Amino acid sequence: MLRTTSILAGAMLALTGAASAQNYPWKPERPITIIVPWAAGGSTDQVTRVAAVELEKALGQKVVIVNQPGASGSIGTKTALEAAKDGYTWTAGAAKDIGTYSVSGLLDTKFSDWRPYLSVVNVSVLGVNPSTPYKDAKDLVNAMKAKPNGVSVATAGINSSGHAAIEAFTRALGLTYKHVSYDGGNPAVNATVAGETEVTTQLAVEQAAMIRAKRLRPLAVLSDKPLELEGHGTIPPVTASVEGFKPDANYFGIFIHKDVPANVRETVDMVWKNVIANSDALKKYAASNGAQFAPVYGDEAVKAAMPAIQSTAWQLHAAGKSKVSPDTVGIAKP
Repeated sequence: MLRTTSILAGAMLALTGAASAQNYPWKPERPITIIVPWAAGGSTDQVTRVAAVELEKALGQKVVIVNQPGASGSIGTKTALEAAKDGYTWTAGAAKDIGTYSVSGLLDTKFSDWRPYLSVVNVSVLGVNPSTPYKDAKDLVNAMKAKPNGVSVATAGINSSGHAAIEAFTRALGLTYKHVSYDGGNPAVNATVAGETEVTTQLAVEQAAMIRAKRLRPLAVLSDKPLELEGHGTIPPVTASVEGFKPDANYFGIFIHKDVPANVRETVDMVWKNVIANSDALKKYAASNGAQFAPVYGDEAVKAAMPAIQSTAWQLHAAGKSKVSPDTVGIAKP
């Protein structure tokens, strides 16, 4: 009797799921592709794969992840930008990256070309190879002062979260460093572990495993709040030891071109509101990887992401790494 009841309950649950998928304005008829414009294993890849499973269950259709790294994420984003606007090709990443490609000259697109569906806030960590002498953020600052352009820092390239973090940090404090670029956060982290560079400023989600394994030493999280990392403990905020630096929230998520059919946008809006906003899988991912669960979409997402887009764009311009002034592409000075 119990087995029969269990089977019936499972069948009812399956029918309920199928019915809810059918009640959405859009019912995808073939697999959806999400282009992750960064290497496998990085922060964008990790969170997108967790979200994809939730999307599959909600939409009743396969969601395929395709990694297409290169040129600081702009190659994969360009593929999604040029794809048919039928709702079957999306992209993913940090909002500040997709919002500043036009400033860096990597890709002719603006944040307003996309409808954002954000899921987490990621924070960068000042992580160093354990063989270095740096014990805290102040040690690193002193070394950068003593050795202009001498401390090597690995990031996933211009426009990446790691690069934006070290640029914001060093410019606020009047420091310089030696930038070493890789095609993704995971390769950048591995390079620091291997001793190719002294420091990486990639995201906590990308450094977490190596920090737990004591193959990276976290000096500070580039935030004004401490970071509790499962399996390691507390990473202090950089503001606890260094004055003069204020970081912005770095939102990550999925982006769908604004010109897809309205029923596609309406459906994904509903999924984000009803499914992603209550996702235990994404909550668990955030908690175990040092991210903040922060689902938001549409106009609210634009408002949340804009401070990081503005500061990143104007940092690029101030550093002479922009092709155009941010205000000419609609990005006001913060």
